[in-house]
Amino acid sequence: MREYVRISLELHLFFARIMKEHAFFLEAGFMRKDSTWIQRADFFRVQFEDLLRETVQLSDRMIGCRVLESEELVTPFTLDAERGTSRLSGIVLDSSITEMEKKLQCGREISVTREIFGRVQRLNGRAIGLLNGLIQFKENILREVGRCRLFTVNYPLLIRHIMREARLYRAMVMKVMSGREISFKSLQNTEDFWNRIMMEHALFIRGLLDPSEEELIETADKFAMDYKALLERAKKQEDCAIEELREKSLEETRHLREFKTAGTRGILECEIESLILPLLADHVLREANHYIRILQHGYEWREA
Repeated sequence: MREYVRISLELHLFFARIMKEHAFFLEAGFMRKDSTWIQRADFFRVQFEDLLRETVQLSDRMIGCRVLESEELVTPFTLDAERGTSRLSGIVLDSSITEMEKKLQCGREISVTREIFGRVQRLNGRAIGLLNGLIQFKENILREVGRCRLFTVNYPLLIRHIMREARLYRAMVMKVMSGREISFKSLQNTEDFWNRIMMEHALFIRGLLDPSEEELIETADKFAMDYKALLERAKKQEDCAIEELREKSLEETRHLREFKTAGTRGILECEIESLILPLLADHVLREANHYIRILQHGYEWREA
């Protein structure tokens, strides 16, 4: 019961925040005339914000220390990034959730009661329902954009990118609910997934930087090419070389995290010219932190 609760809460702490930010990026990217699409994106933003709030309320001393210490849930920049993005966009983000999350403690001091177990079960069911709707919404956006009937400032690749992340979240929650391991068939598949995500982050950063930021554009482009090479190499790898490739992925992602950290700080301090909102910079930094923890420690799942 405790493992079910722990892994469920850890999943929602990371992914519910990611999903609410996906909904925000979609909401902020539509044209004013597309009010129906804006309202639908806002609905999902608010719903995932509520899901995250309830998760945080349940999580104190219930989650693992490695997850809490990894800075995949919140970084030193998250609170300022949310407040700055709210000011710039006019869309109010509930930063009180972030303030509560920064106070969370890890550990196993609190016993899991049937009431807590039931609340987490309902949280999982609610997440699945919301994810079904959000994935369908993203598919609809991509279809309409592809037919030139809807415009958004978000790249089609970005919409496909965030759709894959939502499908991953849904698959992991469903596996937890069924009592199975939450990782993919092998850690190699997980690495392929996140290496592709990191590659696309580099591509998005490159495309959203002002053309005058030539050095940063060149660095982002190099990261994209390095991850592309890792993905191509993974297709040809034999089992004996998997550990070496994992070390390469970890080394590359640590370097990318340094780049994202400097970028997030530069955007918050208005020192980098770009179309990147502070929250987007912090968002991709948290995902790098998440991937680094997976590469170092796996999912830390034990059968209940």
